Amino acid sequence: MTDPFAPDRRRPPITGHWHTATVAGLRRPIPRSVQLRLDVVDRMEHMPGQHYVVRLTAPDGYTAQRSYSVASSPGDPLVELFVERLDGGEVSTHLADVVEPGDVLEVRGPLGGWFVWDGATPALCVAGGTGVVPFIAMIRTARELGRLDLLRVAVSARTLAELPYADELAAAGALIVLTREAHGIRPAARLTAVDLLPLWEPGQTAYVCGSAGFADAAGQLLLGLGMRAEDIRVEQFGPSGG
Repeated sequence: MTDPFAPDRRRPPITGHWHTATVAGLRRPIPRSVQLRLDVVDRMEHMPGQHYVVRLTAPDGYTAQRSYSVASSPGDPLVELFVERLDGGEVSTHLADVVEPGDVLEVRGPLGGWFVWDGATPALCVAGGTGVVPFIAMIRTARELGRLDLLRVAVSARTLAELPYADELAAAGALIVLTREAHGIRPAARLTAVDLLPLWEPGQTAYVCGSAGFADAAGQLLLGLGMRAEDIRVEQFGPSGG
């Protein structure tokens, strides 16, 4: 059966080269995570929604790599990545537990030509947990362009304390749905079609980012609202989400 959310294979991905990146800043805003600000040598301007690959190399030559969405806007001189620490994750545990400001990392990017926002098209963004990261790049870009009106954002997370960039999302008018605790007058509940309906408008491209289970469920909600499969772009990752 054909995946209705498969990327358009006629669009080749935008590829990048390996670069060195110095950790210019580091924060741990929520538990089990790290926010990295990287000064990338010969950085190429990215599009909101693109990602970088971080590669670690051991003294014996063994390498491990992992992709992370960019949270910074294209106009930011630094590349901001948000890393969720996954138990057993070779790259995420090193970045979250070991890396310090001044360390040098090997990165490749920006990558991806499908899950990107052009800064001019109306978009409906639906995120689960740390799937909010590429939408932060979109929000920051829209704010710089004075076009926050183009974005509608819905986010599902377990608790507010586990949601990255919660204050920034709220300031941008995002709908925040929590599955393990009440939020405002809303009781704990999953994201529903009723939540998304007021955010939908004709001409939007929908972007969905989260765990495989969340992404599939959110995609089905959007299809149920009447969105065309070709207008829904989905990016999935490992365990996370609301």
